[in-house]
Amino acid sequence: MELKVINEQGQAGATLQASDTLFAREYNEALIHQVVVAYQANARAGNRKQKNRSEVAHSTHKPWRQKGTGRARAGMSSSTIWRGGGRAFPNTPEENFSQKLNRKMFRAGVASILSELVRQDRLVVVDSLTVEAPKTKLFAQKLKGMGLDDRLLVITDRLDENLYLSSRNLPNVLVLEAHETDPVSLIRFPRVVVTKEAVAKFEEMWG
Repeated sequence: MELKVINEQGQAGATLQASDTLFAREYNEALIHQVVVAYQANARAGNRKQKNRSEVAHSTHKPWRQKGTGRARAGMSSSTIWRGGGRAFPNTPEENFSQKLNRKMFRAGVASILSELVRQDRLVVVDSLTVEAPKTKLFAQKLKGMGLDDRLLVITDRLDENLYLSSRNLPNVLVLEAHETDPVSLIRFPRVVVTKEAVAKFEEMWG
């Protein structure tokens, strides 16, 4: 699989020989959906707390007598069917939302996403991407000069301080190192910019 490579001026240069396993895989929508859902579920924390019928403020006094009123029997106001009563199966902070996902399935899902990005011409490979000083204006001008002024995910092999500091004030640009790449970010951005070193890192991790 050959990927077109552009330089920092946006001009097409040589091509890069990449792994067919990673960049020429068949599109598998069901697998991608499973990988994305599992990734988001595993990042979810149990931060909800509801009270059961023993935890709500209530009285143990019987609201009315057992017989003769015509109303249903009631023992105490903490009943789960009463307004202000406890929950039968309350949510707790210890709730576990994680989903098991095999490593082989995760790799196949990421490869399917990368391959689809290549087919849709949304993946851009650059020789290198550096900024001389930690200034947002310089980084924005560099991206514009490369024809990449859209919403972008930028993936590098190693994130230097200048690149990090100059990118964090751009609301539509996210810069990640190769090992931080996740399936949600890959499908969220219209364009994905990857350096040659990051492509090699991808092949090392998932190839």
